[in-house]
Amino acid sequence: MERDGFVFQAVVIDGSRALFSTFSDIPMQMCHFHQKAIITRYLTRKPKLRASLALKQIIEFLGEIIEQEFKELLAEYIKHWKDFLNEKTFNPETKRYFYTHKRLRSAVRSLINNLPYLFTYLKYPELNIPNTTNNLDGGRFSHLKKLLKVHPGMSKEFKKKVVDEILENQFKRKKME
Repeated sequence: MERDGFVFQAVVIDGSRALFSTFSDIPMQMCHFHQKAIITRYLTRKPKLRASLALKQIIEFLGEIIEQEFKELLAEYIKHWKDFLNEKTFNPETKRYFYTHKRLRSAVRSLINNLPYLFTYLKYPELNIPNTTNNLDGGRFSHLKKLLKVHPGMSKEFKKKVVDEILENQFKRKKME
């Protein structure tokens, strides 16, 4: 894409692990909406455990506080719920222990893993990076997403070629105008 005049200054990602390596040399922002959705997927919309409710409250602050405050909240949460998160249950059939609150642990791990990318938008104010992919999800590129969904049998490589071709054609049209 760079050869066609596109230079990526930053990228807002939805959590796809492939994108982390693809854009490793430019600022990456993890979409707050998608991070909240990941947490909700692990905890459900109406969690019952007090530890899950507390984590859900913390995630609601995302986008409203600075990175250091969020890190402190998360660290405090982990310290407070450490024993609960590490609780194990014995399975008599397999004679093995497993984490009792596996989904809650996964939610916490997701936050920890994505933490370096949750506040990139504040670190580069000159780039004006959004903290969500909302502008893309329903806007400029929605026709591409629809096209790819209508043809679910396409290989990943072919999908990339289709997207590249469409973007190149759009760029050429803009140049001609």
